Amino acid sequence: MNMNMNMKICVRHLVYQFKRQIPTPGKPSLVRTMTGRTVTLALASSLSALLLLASQTSAASFSFTTGDPDGKIATLSRPPSTGILQTETADDFTLTETTLINQATFTGLVPPGTPLTSFLNVEIEIYHLFPKDSADPPSGNVPARAGSPADVEIDDATRDGSDGSLRFNATILSDRFDVLNSVVNGINKTPNERTGGEGPVTGEEVLITVTFTPPITLPADHYFFRPEVLLERGDFLWLSAPKTIAAPADLQSWIRNDDLAPDWLRIGTDITAEGPFNAAFSLSGETGETNADADNDGVSDSSDLCADTPQGAVVNADGCSIDQLVPCGGPASGGPWKNHGEYVSSVAHATQAFLAAGLINQDQKDAIVSQAAQSDCGSKAR
Repeated sequence: MNMNMNMKICVRHLVYQFKRQIPTPGKPSLVRTMTGRTVTLALASSLSALLLLASQTSAASFSFTTGDPDGKIATLSRPPSTGILQTETADDFTLTETTLINQATFTGLVPPGTPLTSFLNVEIEIYHLFPKDSADPPSGNVPARAGSPADVEIDDATRDGSDGSLRFNATILSDRFDVLNSVVNGINKTPNERTGGEGPVTGEEVLITVTFTPPITLPADHYFFRPEVLLERGDFLWLSAPKTIAAPADLQSWIRNDDLAPDWLRIGTDITAEGPFNAAFSLSGETGETNADADNDGVSDSSDLCADTPQGAVVNADGCSIDQLVPCGGPASGGPWKNHGEYVSSVAHATQAFLAAGLINQDQKDAIVSQAAQSDCGSKAR
Protein backbone atom coordinates (compact mmCIF):
# COMPACT_ATOMS: atom_id res chain seq x y z
CA MET A 1 0.00 0.00 0.00
CA ASN A 2 1.63 3.28 -1.05
CA MET A 3 1.58 6.62 0.76
CA ASN A 4 -1.20 8.03 -1.40
CA MET A 5 -3.44 5.09 -0.52
CA ASN A 6 -2.61 5.51 3.16
CA MET A 7 -3.49 9.20 3.02
CA LYS A 8 -6.87 8.33 1.50
CA ILE A 9 -7.47 5.82 4.29
CA CYS A 10 -6.62 8.43 6.91
CA VAL A 11 -9.42 10.78 5.90
CA ARG A 12 -12.14 8.17 5.90
CA HIS A 13 -15.08 8.75 8.23
CA LEU A 14 -14.35 7.25 11.68
CA VAL A 15 -15.95 3.86 12.13
CA TYR A 16 -15.66 1.37 14.90
CA GLN A 17 -14.01 -1.91 15.71
CA PHE A 18 -16.77 -3.84 17.39
CA LYS A 19 -16.30 -6.68 19.84
CA ARG A 20 -18.89 -9.42 20.26
CA GLN A 21 -19.54 -12.57 22.14
CA ILE A 22 -21.75 -15.16 20.47
CA PRO A 23 -22.96 -18.16 22.45
CA THR A 24 -22.69 -21.54 20.77
CA PRO A 25 -25.35 -23.85 22.23
CA GLY A 26 -25.35 -27.60 21.87
CA LYS A 27 -27.60 -27.41 18.82
CA PRO A 28 -26.54 -24.27 16.95
CA SER A 29 -29.24 -21.76 16.17
CA LEU A 30 -29.21 -19.50 13.16
CA VAL A 31 -30.60 -16.67 15.26
CA ARG A 32 -27.69 -14.84 16.87
CA THR A 33 -27.59 -13.09 20.24
CA MET A 34 -24.97 -10.36 20.42
CA THR A 35 -23.70 -8.38 23.38
CA GLY A 36 -21.14 -5.64 23.22
CA ARG A 37 -17.97 -6.42 25.19
CA THR A 38 -16.97 -3.94 27.85
CA VAL A 39 -14.23 -1.85 26.37
CA THR A 40 -11.82 0.77 27.62
CA LEU A 41 -12.60 4.23 26.32
CA ALA A 42 -9.72 6.69 26.14
CA LEU A 43 -9.50 10.32 25.07
CA ALA A 44 -9.93 11.52 21.49
CA SER A 45 -8.44 14.01 19.02
CA SER A 46 -9.06 15.85 15.78
CA LEU A 47 -9.07 13.85 12.56
CA SER A 48 -6.38 16.08 11.09
CA ALA A 49 -3.80 14.58 13.43
CA LEU A 50 -4.43 11.18 11.90
CA LEU A 51 -3.04 12.36 8.58
CA LEU A 52 0.48 12.26 10.01
CA LEU A 53 0.18 8.65 11.14
CA ALA A 54 0.22 7.20 7.61
CA SER A 55 2.91 4.58 7.09
CA GLN A 56 4.08 2.76 4.03
CA THR A 57 3.42 -0.97 3.85
CA SER A 58 3.39 -3.38 1.00
CA ALA A 59 1.05 -6.25 0.24
CA ALA A 60 -0.03 -8.23 -2.78
CA SER A 61 -3.56 -7.68 -4.02
CA PHE A 62 -6.08 -10.51 -3.76
CA SER A 63 -9.19 -11.10 -5.84
CA PHE A 64 -11.60 -13.98 -6.37
CA THR A 65 -14.73 -14.25 -8.48
CA THR A 66 -17.15 -16.93 -9.66
CA GLY A 67 -18.16 -14.85 -12.70
CA ASP A 68 -21.35 -13.15 -13.81
CA PRO A 69 -24.79 -14.72 -13.21
CA ASP A 70 -25.69 -17.49 -15.66
CA GLY A 71 -29.47 -17.48 -15.17
CA LYS A 72 -29.66 -21.15 -14.14
CA ILE A 73 -30.96 -20.86 -10.57
CA ALA A 74 -31.83 -18.31 -7.85
CA THR A 75 -31.83 -19.31 -4.17
CA LEU A 76 -33.18 -17.60 -1.09
CA SER A 77 -30.83 -15.89 1.38
CA ARG A 78 -32.71 -13.91 4.05
CA PRO A 79 -32.48 -13.23 7.80
CA PRO A 80 -35.16 -14.32 10.27
CA SER A 81 -38.14 -12.14 11.09
CA THR A 82 -41.52 -12.59 12.73
CA GLY A 83 -43.13 -15.72 11.30
CA ILE A 84 -40.37 -16.14 8.67
CA LEU A 85 -37.59 -18.73 8.71
CA GLN A 86 -34.02 -17.68 8.22
CA THR A 87 -32.68 -19.22 5.01
CA GLU A 88 -29.00 -19.26 4.04
CA THR A 89 -27.19 -19.97 0.79
CA ALA A 90 -23.40 -20.41 0.88
CA ASP A 91 -20.69 -20.98 -1.74
CA ASP A 92 -17.02 -21.80 -1.27
CA PHE A 93 -13.65 -20.19 -1.89
CA THR A 94 -10.06 -21.19 -1.09
CA LEU A 95 -7.20 -19.10 0.32
CA THR A 96 -3.62 -20.23 -0.16
CA GLU A 97 -2.10 -17.75 2.31
CA THR A 98 -3.18 -15.35 5.04
CA THR A 99 -5.57 -12.89 3.43
CA LEU A 100 -7.21 -9.64 4.44
CA ILE A 101 -10.61 -9.28 2.74
CA ASN A 102 -11.88 -5.72 2.71
CA GLN A 103 -14.64 -5.87 0.10
CA ALA A 104 -17.09 -8.31 -1.46
CA THR A 105 -19.82 -8.23 -4.09
CA PHE A 106 -22.68 -10.60 -4.81
CA THR A 107 -25.49 -10.53 -7.35
CA GLY A 108 -29.11 -11.45 -6.80
CA LEU A 109 -32.73 -11.10 -7.82
CA VAL A 110 -35.35 -8.94 -6.12
CA PRO A 111 -39.06 -8.46 -6.97
CA PRO A 112 -39.80 -6.19 -9.95
CA GLY A 113 -40.04 -2.53 -9.00
CA THR A 114 -38.09 -2.89 -5.73
CA PRO A 115 -36.73 0.58 -4.82
CA LEU A 116 -33.18 0.92 -3.53
CA THR A 117 -34.60 2.27 -0.26
CA SER A 118 -36.07 -1.20 0.34
CA PHE A 119 -32.62 -2.66 1.13
CA LEU A 120 -32.57 -2.49 4.91
CA ASN A 121 -29.55 -4.55 5.93
CA VAL A 122 -26.84 -6.98 4.81
CA GLU A 123 -25.04 -9.54 6.94
CA ILE A 124 -22.02 -11.61 5.86
CA GLU A 125 -20.86 -14.82 7.51
CA ILE A 126 -17.84 -17.00 6.75
CA TYR A 127 -17.84 -20.75 7.46
CA HIS A 128 -15.09 -23.31 7.61
CA LEU A 129 -15.38 -26.44 5.50
CA PHE A 130 -17.08 -29.33 7.31
CA PRO A 131 -16.14 -31.04 9.68
CA LYS A 132 -14.52 -28.02 11.37
CA ASP A 133 -16.87 -26.25 13.83
CA SER A 134 -19.31 -29.15 13.45
CA ALA A 135 -20.74 -32.23 15.11
CA ASP A 136 -19.08 -35.26 13.52
CA PRO A 137 -20.60 -37.68 12.74
CA PRO A 138 -23.49 -35.49 11.53
CA SER A 139 -27.19 -36.05 12.20
CA GLY A 140 -28.03 -38.09 9.11
CA ASN A 141 -30.88 -35.71 8.21
CA VAL A 142 -29.30 -34.90 4.81
CA PRO A 143 -27.76 -37.15 2.13
CA ALA A 144 -24.20 -35.90 2.72
CA ARG A 145 -22.13 -33.34 4.62
CA ALA A 146 -18.76 -33.87 2.93
CA GLY A 147 -17.84 -30.63 1.16
CA SER A 148 -20.50 -28.59 3.01
CA PRO A 149 -20.16 -25.49 5.19
CA ALA A 150 -19.60 -26.12 8.88
CA ASP A 151 -22.45 -26.22 11.40
CA VAL A 152 -21.68 -22.72 12.73
CA GLU A 153 -20.03 -19.60 11.38
CA ILE A 154 -16.64 -18.15 12.29
CA ASP A 155 -17.52 -15.58 14.96
CA ASP A 156 -14.65 -13.17 14.29
CA ALA A 157 -15.39 -13.11 10.55
CA THR A 158 -19.05 -12.08 10.85
CA ARG A 159 -19.90 -8.58 9.62
CA ASP A 160 -23.32 -6.91 9.93
CA GLY A 161 -24.61 -3.61 8.61
CA SER A 162 -26.83 -3.21 11.67
CA ASP A 163 -23.84 -2.93 14.01
CA GLY A 164 -21.63 -0.88 11.69
CA SER A 165 -19.13 -3.63 10.87
CA LEU A 166 -19.91 -3.37 7.17
CA ARG A 167 -21.23 -0.78 4.74
CA PHE A 168 -23.34 -1.85 1.77
CA ASN A 169 -24.60 -0.39 -1.47
CA ALA A 170 -27.19 -1.81 -3.89
CA THR A 171 -27.09 -1.17 -7.64
CA ILE A 172 -29.79 -2.27 -10.08
CA LEU A 173 -28.04 -3.93 -13.05
CA SER A 174 -31.14 -4.86 -15.04
CA ASP A 175 -34.87 -4.19 -14.74
CA ARG A 176 -35.60 -7.74 -15.93
CA PHE A 177 -33.57 -10.90 -15.40
CA ASP A 178 -35.00 -14.37 -16.10
CA VAL A 179 -33.90 -17.45 -14.18
CA LEU A 180 -34.70 -21.05 -15.13
CA ASN A 181 -35.30 -22.41 -11.62
CA SER A 182 -35.43 -21.33 -7.97
CA VAL A 183 -35.24 -22.70 -4.42
CA VAL A 184 -37.14 -20.75 -1.75
CA ASN A 185 -39.24 -23.02 0.49
CA GLY A 186 -38.47 -26.55 -0.70
CA ILE A 187 -35.67 -27.24 1.78
CA ASN A 188 -36.47 -30.57 3.45
CA LYS A 189 -34.77 -33.27 5.46
CA THR A 190 -34.03 -36.57 3.78
CA PRO A 191 -35.78 -38.52 2.26
CA ASN A 192 -37.87 -35.57 0.98
CA GLU A 193 -35.04 -33.32 -0.17
CA ARG A 194 -35.50 -33.86 -3.93
CA THR A 195 -38.17 -31.26 -4.75
CA GLY A 196 -36.81 -30.28 -8.14
CA GLY A 197 -36.95 -26.61 -7.22
CA GLU A 198 -39.85 -24.19 -7.49
CA GLY A 199 -39.62 -23.20 -11.11
CA PRO A 200 -38.66 -20.11 -13.15
CA VAL A 201 -38.56 -16.66 -11.60
CA THR A 202 -38.13 -13.14 -12.99
CA GLY A 203 -37.09 -9.96 -11.22
CA GLU A 204 -34.61 -7.10 -11.05
CA GLU A 205 -30.94 -8.03 -11.15
CA VAL A 206 -29.11 -6.25 -8.32
CA LEU A 207 -25.43 -6.03 -7.36
CA ILE A 208 -24.66 -5.68 -3.64
CA THR A 209 -21.25 -4.21 -2.77
CA VAL A 210 -20.06 -4.50 0.83
CA THR A 211 -17.05 -2.95 2.53
CA PHE A 212 -15.91 -4.57 5.76
CA THR A 213 -15.11 -2.26 8.69
CA PRO A 214 -12.83 -3.75 9.93
CA PRO A 215 -11.60 -6.05 7.16
CA ILE A 216 -11.83 -9.83 7.60
CA THR A 217 -8.47 -11.57 8.07
CA LEU A 218 -8.35 -15.32 7.38
CA PRO A 219 -5.47 -17.83 7.29
CA ALA A 220 -4.97 -20.18 4.37
CA ASP A 221 -7.88 -22.65 4.28
CA HIS A 222 -11.10 -23.62 2.48
CA TYR A 223 -14.13 -21.46 3.37
CA PHE A 224 -17.74 -20.67 2.51
CA PHE A 225 -19.14 -17.18 1.91
CA ARG A 226 -22.73 -16.58 3.07
CA PRO A 227 -24.57 -13.27 2.50
CA GLU A 228 -28.05 -12.35 3.74
CA VAL A 229 -30.14 -9.40 2.59
CA LEU A 230 -33.08 -7.90 4.45
CA LEU A 231 -35.66 -6.19 2.24
CA GLU A 232 -38.54 -4.03 3.40
CA ARG A 233 -40.79 -6.19 1.22
CA GLY A 234 -40.08 -9.39 -0.67
CA ASP A 235 -37.08 -11.71 -0.77
CA PHE A 236 -33.52 -11.57 -2.06
CA LEU A 237 -32.56 -14.57 -4.22
CA TRP A 238 -28.85 -15.17 -4.81
CA LEU A 239 -28.09 -15.88 -8.48
CA SER A 240 -25.95 -18.77 -9.73
CA ALA A 241 -22.71 -18.30 -11.68
CA PRO A 242 -20.39 -20.50 -13.78
CA LYS A 243 -18.16 -23.00 -12.04
CA THR A 244 -14.74 -21.47 -12.61
CA ILE A 245 -12.25 -23.54 -10.58
CA ALA A 246 -11.62 -27.26 -10.94
CA ALA A 247 -12.63 -29.53 -8.04
CA PRO A 248 -11.76 -30.05 -5.25
CA ALA A 249 -10.72 -26.39 -4.85
CA ASP A 250 -14.20 -25.31 -5.95
CA LEU A 251 -17.21 -27.25 -4.66
CA GLN A 252 -20.81 -26.07 -5.06
CA SER A 253 -23.42 -23.91 -3.35
CA TRP A 254 -25.39 -25.25 -0.38
CA ILE A 255 -28.59 -24.09 1.34
CA ARG A 256 -30.41 -24.51 4.67
CA ASN A 257 -33.14 -22.93 6.78
CA ASP A 258 -33.80 -22.93 10.51
CA ASP A 259 -35.72 -26.21 10.27
CA LEU A 260 -32.75 -27.97 8.64
CA ALA A 261 -29.91 -26.41 10.67
CA PRO A 262 -27.23 -27.28 11.54
CA ASP A 263 -27.23 -29.37 8.35
CA TRP A 264 -27.00 -28.16 4.74
CA LEU A 265 -28.27 -29.45 1.38
CA ARG A 266 -26.49 -29.30 -1.98
CA ILE A 267 -28.70 -27.14 -4.17
CA GLY A 268 -27.81 -28.77 -7.48
CA THR A 269 -27.16 -32.33 -6.30
CA ASP A 270 -29.70 -32.88 -3.52
CA ILE A 271 -32.62 -30.54 -4.34
CA THR A 272 -32.84 -30.02 -8.11
CA ALA A 273 -30.53 -32.70 -9.61
CA GLU A 274 -29.54 -30.06 -12.19
CA GLY A 275 -26.24 -28.90 -10.73
CA PRO A 276 -23.81 -28.49 -9.21
CA PHE A 277 -24.14 -24.71 -9.08
CA ASN A 278 -21.96 -21.87 -7.94
CA ALA A 279 -23.25 -18.52 -6.65
CA ALA A 280 -22.30 -15.14 -8.12
CA PHE A 281 -19.84 -13.35 -5.82
CA SER A 282 -16.40 -11.80 -5.64
CA LEU A 283 -13.87 -11.00 -2.91
CA SER A 284 -10.99 -8.53 -2.88
CA GLY A 285 -8.23 -7.51 -0.49
CA GLU A 286 -4.58 -8.21 0.24
CA THR A 287 -2.41 -11.24 0.91
CA GLY A 288 0.85 -11.86 2.72
CA GLU A 289 2.52 -11.57 6.08
CA THR A 290 1.48 -7.92 6.33
CA ASN A 291 -1.94 -9.21 7.39
CA ALA A 292 -0.70 -10.27 10.82
CA ASP A 293 -2.28 -8.43 13.77
CA ALA A 294 0.56 -7.82 16.22
CA ASP A 295 -1.46 -5.77 18.72
CA ASN A 296 -4.56 -8.00 18.45
CA ASP A 297 -6.94 -5.11 17.87
CA GLY A 298 -8.80 -6.76 14.99
CA VAL A 299 -7.12 -4.65 12.28
CA SER A 300 -4.34 -6.32 10.31
CA ASP A 301 -0.88 -4.78 10.41
CA SER A 302 -1.11 -3.87 6.71
CA SER A 303 -4.02 -1.52 7.50
CA ASP A 304 -3.12 -0.64 11.10
CA LEU A 305 -1.84 2.93 11.38
CA CYS A 306 -1.34 2.74 15.16
CA ALA A 307 0.88 0.01 16.57
CA ASP A 308 0.72 -1.39 20.11
CA THR A 309 -2.89 -0.46 20.78
CA PRO A 310 -3.78 -1.24 24.42
CA GLN A 311 -5.80 -4.43 24.86
CA GLY A 312 -9.55 -3.80 24.95
CA ALA A 313 -9.37 -0.25 23.58
CA VAL A 314 -11.90 0.76 20.95
CA VAL A 315 -10.19 1.37 17.62
CA ASN A 316 -11.32 2.81 14.31
CA ALA A 317 -10.96 1.08 10.96
CA ASP A 318 -7.31 2.19 10.85
CA GLY A 319 -6.52 0.43 14.14
CA CYS A 320 -6.16 3.60 16.22
CA SER A 321 -7.58 3.97 19.69
CA ILE A 322 -8.79 7.37 20.86
CA ASP A 323 -5.83 8.10 23.14
CA GLN A 324 -3.45 7.17 20.31
CA LEU A 325 -5.09 9.75 18.09
CA VAL A 326 -4.83 12.48 20.74
CA PRO A 327 -2.18 11.93 23.42
CA CYS A 328 -2.52 14.08 26.51
CA GLY A 329 1.01 15.36 25.95
CA GLY A 330 0.21 17.05 22.66
CA PRO A 331 -1.23 16.64 19.16
CA ALA A 332 -0.12 13.63 17.16
CA SER A 333 1.32 16.10 14.64
CA GLY A 334 3.92 17.06 17.22
CA GLY A 335 4.52 19.80 19.76
CA PRO A 336 2.40 20.70 22.77
CA TRP A 337 -1.24 21.72 22.96
CA LYS A 338 -1.61 25.50 22.77
CA ASN A 339 -3.69 25.40 25.93
CA HIS A 340 -6.11 23.23 27.86
CA GLY A 341 -9.04 24.57 25.85
CA GLU A 342 -7.59 23.33 22.56
CA TYR A 343 -7.24 19.85 24.03
CA VAL A 344 -10.81 19.77 25.33
CA SER A 345 -12.14 21.12 22.03
CA SER A 346 -10.36 18.37 20.11
CA VAL A 347 -11.83 15.78 22.44
CA ALA A 348 -15.32 17.20 21.92
CA HIS A 349 -15.03 17.12 18.12
CA ALA A 350 -13.61 13.61 18.04
CA THR A 351 -16.17 12.14 20.44
CA GLN A 352 -18.92 13.64 18.31
CA ALA A 353 -17.49 11.73 15.32
CA PHE A 354 -17.37 8.52 17.35
CA LEU A 355 -20.96 9.07 18.47
CA ALA A 356 -22.10 9.60 14.89
CA ALA A 357 -20.36 6.38 13.86
CA GLY A 358 -22.16 4.41 16.58
CA LEU A 359 -19.01 3.68 18.56
CA ILE A 360 -20.12 5.33 21.78
CA ASN A 361 -23.43 6.52 23.15
CA GLN A 362 -24.30 10.01 24.35
CA ASP A 363 -23.58 9.23 28.02
CA GLN A 364 -20.14 7.87 27.14
CA LYS A 365 -19.40 10.90 24.99
CA ASP A 366 -20.36 13.25 27.82
CA ALA A 367 -18.21 11.28 30.26
CA ILE A 368 -15.16 11.42 27.99
CA VAL A 369 -15.47 15.17 27.44
CA SER A 370 -15.99 15.70 31.17
CA GLN A 371 -12.87 13.65 31.94
CA ALA A 372 -10.90 15.73 29.45
CA ALA A 373 -12.15 18.98 31.02
CA GLN A 374 -11.09 17.82 34.48
CA SER A 375 -7.62 16.75 33.32
CA ASP A 376 -4.54 18.98 33.18
CA CYS A 377 -3.77 18.05 29.56
CA GLY A 378 -2.65 21.16 27.69
CA SER A 379 -2.31 23.30 30.80
CA LYS A 380 0.94 25.14 31.50
CA ALA A 381 0.98 23.71 35.00
CA ARG A 382 1.39 20.19 33.67
